[in-house]
Amino acid sequence: MKTCTPPGPPEVCAAAPVASLEPWRGWAPLAVLPAAVLLLTPPDWPRWLLMWMLAFAVYAGCKWLTWRRTPVAGVPWRRHAGYLLAWPGMAAGAFLRSAPRVEPPAARQWASAAAELLAGFALFWGAAWIVPEGQEIVLGWLGMVGIVLILHFGLFELLSCAWRSAGVAARPLMHRPLAAVRLSDFWGRRWNSAFRDLPHRFLFRPLTERLGPRWGVVAGFVVSGLVHELIISVPARGGYGGPTLYFGIQAAALVGERSRFGQSLGLGHGWRGWLATMLALALPVWALFHPPFVLTVVVPFMRALGAA
Repeated sequence: MKTCTPPGPPEVCAAAPVASLEPWRGWAPLAVLPAAVLLLTPPDWPRWLLMWMLAFAVYAGCKWLTWRRTPVAGVPWRRHAGYLLAWPGMAAGAFLRSAPRVEPPAARQWASAAAELLAGFALFWGAAWIVPEGQEIVLGWLGMVGIVLILHFGLFELLSCAWRSAGVAARPLMHRPLAAVRLSDFWGRRWNSAFRDLPHRFLFRPLTERLGPRWGVVAGFVVSGLVHELIISVPARGGYGGPTLYFGIQAAALVGERSRFGQSLGLGHGWRGWLATMLALALPVWALFHPPFVLTVVVPFMRALGAA
């Protein structure tokens, strides 16, 4: 079998081996927690609260799954607690096992993360000052960008710096995503590696073994779309099918990018690859974060925090 050291695209990492464990081990919370949220949340609670509860339930279930299915010996309990409670990444093996040498973060990485955090706060709470009244779609989109800056580029990056300063292999979750010249590079290495590591291990790898590399990647993206339906469309009570459509488009574009025709067009490298990647990501994004979600979840959340 081939092996890979993340980061790497799905088709490269799909064949990496895993330890032989009971197939049921670790999956229960991922099924039980979201179901409990859906069944027990009162219908009159804010939709944004349901969204965050579902997101946390899925995250907690995924976190537990990666931890339970990564047996390690001789690791102090503090490292286990740090992985489960103080690090959003999903690469349990790298975090828990002692690396030969972890490169400490440079001062500019600390400064960049702090700047992104402050920019996110400014955008989230300042959007209402720059968006004309009645343009709630625009307001909600600026709010979402602010949240991503606060969490993924700010807080999570600072956590990565802190852990790497302590000698723990906690690589940043974001790696210059706007520099991607291939969709496989964007989704496989640059964007939110927390939810790249887990699909590679539990979706792309087993699906590729059964369906082959191409259809394994397609099926993995479709499953990702269904998970986003749960977190985005279900709380919004509308826009169903949009997230699945978005990730289906990503799968089709990725397959086309690697085809002979895509290669003949210059996709996958240079400015053509970058432009095609950005267009494939941006043009259908309305289907992922559809108007029902923006208007009934994001904007009310901003109002609840005094940002709108």
